Amino acid sequence: MNLAPYWKARQGEVEASLNALLPKEKTRPATIHKAMRYSIFAGGKRLRPILTLAASEAISGKYKDALPLACAVECIHTYSLIHDDLPCMDNDDLRRGKPTSHKVFGEGIAVLAGDALLTIAFEMTAKAKASKRYNHGALVLELAEVSGSQALIGGQVADTEGEGKKLSPADLRYIHENKTAALITGSLRLGAMSANATEKQLAAITEFGQALGLAFQVIDDILDCTQTSEQLGKSAGKDIAAQKATYPSILGMDKAVKEAARLTKKADDALKIFGVKGETLRAIAGYMLERKN
Repeated sequence: MNLAPYWKARQGEVEASLNALLPKEKTRPATIHKAMRYSIFAGGKRLRPILTLAASEAISGKYKDALPLACAVECIHTYSLIHDDLPCMDNDDLRRGKPTSHKVFGEGIAVLAGDALLTIAFEMTAKAKASKRYNHGALVLELAEVSGSQALIGGQVADTEGEGKKLSPADLRYIHENKTAALITGSLRLGAMSANATEKQLAAITEFGQALGLAFQVIDDILDCTQTSEQLGKSAGKDIAAQKATYPSILGMDKAVKEAARLTKKADDALKIFGVKGETLRAIAGYMLERKN
């Protein structure tokens, strides 16, 4: 499958939906809304929202009802990046090839912009169309669980506390299962839930997401060691500088590359029940394995 036309089309629809759902820049107080929009529209592949739409399509062949949920997960993701880049966290000046939020708006507004994006994600979810099997409570609960203290935030905490320490492969896996894979899995699950997935279909989507999410992070660790800041659109080598445990540092580069391939195959295998309807998700998994940024 030639993924490029599909990606471009869905990316455009996500951008248009985000533009419609977020307050305009001049909405009072303008500073916070400028800051929110600055980070949301600073670029990015829109991987998570596109996964939401593709999961919906794998179930029902449709995706329009999943657009608000796709926007919600992108807001969660962007909020986490804003906070991750703060001086008190990873202290990064570059994100998606542009100055980070706190470099443009100051630390206070950057914190509040992240808070506002986190909050509006739940507003978007509450306003999304529910399905027969999954009501609004189920959708909100899904988003809350994957972004909370036992998932995304918990992974960030473990990552922060692990700096400069010798971690086991199990410790590293825990960090990445939560900091990265949880939201990727939740993005897929929300798309499937909006399409009224059966229990078996949702289980397969979940297995796919967990494997894909880990593969994504292994590849991210590899790219941090092998690509330049210009190629990545963010500061290269910052994991090494911060003395963070990564897959290459624990497993070695060759084993890390093999682990990424193994996890991608595991993700691909989880899609068997969807047959040809899972083609787009398979193509995305293959693209993620080969990506350079």
